[in-house]
Amino acid sequence: MTQQVRNTSERASQPNPGRGEPRRNAPRQHSWRVVDIVVASVLAAVCAVVFWLWSNLLAPAVSAGSVAYPPAGGLIVGGWLVAGTLGALIIRKPGAAIFCELLAAVLEMFLGTHAGWLVVLSGVIQGLGVEIVFLLTRYRSFGLLTATAGGAVSGLFLAVSENILYNYEWATDQKLVYAVFTTLSGAVIAGALMWLVVRALQATGVLSALASGAARRR
Repeated sequence: MTQQVRNTSERASQPNPGRGEPRRNAPRQHSWRVVDIVVASVLAAVCAVVFWLWSNLLAPAVSAGSVAYPPAGGLIVGGWLVAGTLGALIIRKPGAAIFCELLAAVLEMFLGTHAGWLVVLSGVIQGLGVEIVFLLTRYRSFGLLTATAGGAVSGLFLAVSENILYNYEWATDQKLVYAVFTTLSGAVIAGALMWLVVRALQATGVLSALASGAARRR
């Protein structure tokens, strides 16, 4: 009888590798590490340069071609949304999409943009669109469908904000078409294309220190 009591006590004192263990590890999996902050910051800096180039090289040419139908410019806005989806797909931690999109917008402002300080507000709104999608999956899904949805919602959020801030003189049908174009652009450029970029990076092993690299190994 004494031996049975001792065995029961020993089993109770040992860590349970079953149902209780994941609950202890879950907060740790979602917490940010130094390497996550550093990589996200570098990623945002690279995206800021991409934003600046997109604004100064591609956007003027497209804008000149869309004079006849201004909403057509929405087809290229996905280039300004890539930081959010890249951050979410690579860092895989809560807040990564907003962090990368916002920091990239701030850095773009210092590089020079016609939008001025409003670009920072746009960064928050666009990053929030991506963040909501990954939040709905509880940061457990990082596949093509989730990435595409994140880019699409970010594009939709962009359209709503720009229709309020800049396109208020447009007819309602033009605003709706612009929203459709920005949503498609976000889904393709910021969503599906960035998912392919991350897959390529995973294959090289450069993401091995991050959650996305560990997921690739598994």
